[in-house]
Amino acid sequence: MPARALDGLRVLDVTQVMAGPYCAMVLADLGADVIKVEPPAGDSTRVMPGASGRDSPSFNAVNRGKRGIVLNLKTPAGRDVLLRLARATDILIENYRPGVMAALGAGYEALAAVNPRIIYASISGYGQTGPHRNKGGFDLVAQGVSGIMSITGEPGGAPAKAGVPLTDLGAGLFALVGILAALEHRHRTGLGQHVDTALVDAGVALSVWEATEYFSGAGVPKALGSAHRMNAPYQAIRCADGYVTLGAANDRIFARLCDLLGHPEWLQRAEFATNAGRVANRGLLADAIEAITMQHPRAHWLAVFDANDIPCGPINDYAQVFADPQVQARQMMVETDHPTLGRTRMLGSPIKMSGTPPDVTRRAPLLGEHTDEVLRDAGYSDAEIAALRAAHAVA
Repeated sequence: MPARALDGLRVLDVTQVMAGPYCAMVLADLGADVIKVEPPAGDSTRVMPGASGRDSPSFNAVNRGKRGIVLNLKTPAGRDVLLRLARATDILIENYRPGVMAALGAGYEALAAVNPRIIYASISGYGQTGPHRNKGGFDLVAQGVSGIMSITGEPGGAPAKAGVPLTDLGAGLFALVGILAALEHRHRTGLGQHVDTALVDAGVALSVWEATEYFSGAGVPKALGSAHRMNAPYQAIRCADGYVTLGAANDRIFARLCDLLGHPEWLQRAEFATNAGRVANRGLLADAIEAITMQHPRAHWLAVFDANDIPCGPINDYAQVFADPQVQARQMMVETDHPTLGRTRMLGSPIKMSGTPPDVTRRAPLLGEHTDEVLRDAGYSDAEIAALRAAHAVA
């Protein structure tokens, strides 16, 4: 196995479900020793659909490559174990509601007092500050609060969330960026710090074009279906047997599209002559394009557009995604063996590195699989581990 970028770093992953586990999993892919800390009942994703006992494809999807321990943080002995582990830890990630870890004696200030180098990342629904800090965080709710649901779906349609959990994954990835930045700062100063990211913040931060439209005085952004706020034509276009995506997003490509469709005169029309005009009249433009594209099937137009270097693509379902030779060539699906789930497929890593490639082939841990191993690494004797287990502090 080649060296990996984060070899030698120790991470305590005190998180559940999506945002925190995903953040920690990427660190594990990149070589960090990530210790997944679960309560006695386990992470709730262990019993999501498809589960076999306490193992599910969902849990495996965001916890691969980690070592797993069970700690009962409601017991004094369990909290003491966490503090002891934290003394020799580079990074701790938690996603409890603000104040919970502090109430357990394991907040940032308490851990920084015994380990000034620790980087402590908190991921929550609304963040560690502000009037809503104590509210629970769920991707659906955050997509609504952050505005994403107001601009997703067809114009005039019911509110819709993005198909993937954007705020969960966004908060996890922003936390990852903060952690890596804090590591670089620690290299210079020797000191760790507290990284604070929130699902709502992530949703707002991802709304780049929507915020720009609002800030510039163009009004409150609305849902546009597949269309783009700043460019046209840039959307799904109907053909005789379905839709393709078409991205003629600048004047040069649009001119080529007009010639290809047999309407060079569109370049002289005031509504279409500039990108601003095309955006303001995107519906009229789409109707004009579809009057032509509906005369032939998708395969015809994909071949024609590709041959003329006009950005386009099919709209794949996930069976088609993972059969796509490009997706396969980029190893965006990998397989591993799991003791209860059998041969299991997982997503590959989108991070390609020439010198320290990620390792995405290691499965997620069984519940409490590495408890004894991790405790021995921390200096606990077998007798001490037995006492902790008898006190229901570990499992």
